[in-house]
Amino acid sequence: MTVPVGAAAPDFTLQDQYGQDVSPADLRGRPVLLVFYPLAFSGVCSGELADLSERHAEFTGLGATVLAVSVDSVFSLRTWSDREGFPFALLSDFWPHGRVADAYGVFDHERGTARRGTFLIDAEGVVRWSVLTAASEPRDVDEYLKRLYELA
Repeated sequence: MTVPVGAAAPDFTLQDQYGQDVSPADLRGRPVLLVFYPLAFSGVCSGELADLSERHAEFTGLGATVLAVSVDSVFSLRTWSDREGFPFALLSDFWPHGRVADAYGVFDHERGTARRGTFLIDAEGVVRWSVLTAASEPRDVDEYLKRLYELA
C-alpha cells in the first residue's frame, strides 16, 4: 500500500547522480514531485524522464523540485544523466536496496525495482496526490502539472 494522501511523506536521504546527499526535509517550503521509476536506460523510463526534462522549466516556474528515484547505483545514474542532460536530481535507492521505495509502498519485491509511483508533496511535507502506474505504461506529465497548479 502506498503512502496515503494527507499523510506525512516519509523522509529520507539519498545520494544524487553527483554523490550529493538529497533529503526532501531540506526542501521544505516548496513542493516536491517525487517520481519513482524501475531502471535507468530502460525504454519507458527514458521516455518519461525525457518528458520531465523537456518540461522542467514549468515545474521550477511553479516553485517545485523534481526528484527521480530508482534502485540504480550512483554511477549508473551519473552516466545516464550525463548522456541525457537531465536537469533534476536522480536519486539512488541502491543500498539498502529499495528502502525508500519500500517506505513509500512502491517497491516491487519480486523484481527488485521500484514501481512507477509518483507523489506530490506540499511545502510542509504532506502527500497531496499520488498515482501508481503499470510498469509498461508511461505517466502523464500534464497530470503532474495539473495537480501542481491545484496545489498552488
